[in-house]
Amino acid sequence: LTSPRSSPPPPNSIMAASDTFGPSRFLGVTQEPEDAILGITLAFKKDTHPDKLNLGVGAYRTEEGKPFVLEIVRQAERYLAEQPDIYKEYLPIDGLAEFRSVSAKLVFGKDSSALCEGRIATVQALSGTGSLRIGAAFAKRLMPDASVYLSTPTWGNHPKVFTHAEVPIKKYRYFKPSTRGLDFEGMYEDIENAPDGSIILLHGCAHNPTGVDPTHEQWSKLCTLLRTKRHLPFFDVAYQGFASGDLDRDAWAVRHFVAEGMECFVAQSYAKNFGLYGERVGALHVVSRDPTTVSPILSQLKTIIRPMYSNPPAHGARIVVHVLENEERFADWKKELKGMASRIEEMRTLLYEELNRLGIRGPWDHIKKQIGMFTFTGLRAAQVECLTKEWHIYMTRDGRISMAGLSKRTVPYLARAIGAVGGLSVEE
Repeated sequence: LTSPRSSPPPPNSIMAASDTFGPSRFLGVTQEPEDAILGITLAFKKDTHPDKLNLGVGAYRTEEGKPFVLEIVRQAERYLAEQPDIYKEYLPIDGLAEFRSVSAKLVFGKDSSALCEGRIATVQALSGTGSLRIGAAFAKRLMPDASVYLSTPTWGNHPKVFTHAEVPIKKYRYFKPSTRGLDFEGMYEDIENAPDGSIILLHGCAHNPTGVDPTHEQWSKLCTLLRTKRHLPFFDVAYQGFASGDLDRDAWAVRHFVAEGMECFVAQSYAKNFGLYGERVGALHVVSRDPTTVSPILSQLKTIIRPMYSNPPAHGARIVVHVLENEERFADWKKELKGMASRIEEMRTLLYEELNRLGIRGPWDHIKKQIGMFTFTGLRAAQVECLTKEWHIYMTRDGRISMAGLSKRTVPYLARAIGAVGGLSVEE
């Protein structure tokens, strides 16, 4: 008889795999920090405090603090669900043709000379981020030695997008902390000093994170400067109609550059103005001065898209087409869009008034002057940290808050909390 022994581990066990192959090849993988913006939501969800408030992520909320689906989107989904001839087949690499058409008309205007003359190459993409990423990859092919100039500050994902596309990043001045407004002189000087033929990333409206936009006169001066320097404007248009409630007003800068004959890239998103955050619906437009270049441009864009994600999703694009191709539905959408923009504007006014009523150290005029979803409060990182730890109010470390996350009920709570952390710094 042999002495009893323990049974060997089954062949598929972790122990057996370790004995056979040695330590995991993944032991050297480092833990990356959470995304600076999306990580805020994760921390917020773990917080059990009844008064917790998430002002970090840029998504519209109702007065009750709930996610909001536009009624016109609900109607479109019901319609699409009833159509027997809509299938789940792959879209073409460049997306739904009707979507590309209505998207170009929305951002450039249906009477745009560039559109009428066939000088715009458009591909459907994965919302704003995907549009930027495709554009960055194409810019690297088109201008391999050029750097992209980003505003200081800018949306946190902009540097990551261009870094992954291996486009060198440089910065231009934009926000002036002392006035909490636009540093136009610094912006102009930095763009003027950039090497000829640089890529200049511009926020089409409702600059993220500052909420500070150039005036029409300043946009005109920038357009002349970029043309003189032969820079390539790359517009990020994430808030058309959502910023002011007026689609044409929010597209003014893009349309002005195009009308002045500028070639440019335009990244367009339907996350905010249609509330299609999770559907990932957007487009990249490349405006050329020569219509014969459109086909080659499209061919290049498709060779970028194909190995990246093959083709875009269909559902969100069909929603957009259903709404924009019909005048009545388009008008209904604009009413809902105006309603969202108006509620955000109301939150700006209420917060401004409450901070002043409580005598919180300011001044706070910039809250009303800034535009769009976000307000760049001027709060310091240490104050933000205190607001999170002591008051359970979540925002980005630079003091940016989403006005869409506020309500009539929560504005007083935020104002008291800002007062508790000292208001604005005297030296600012």
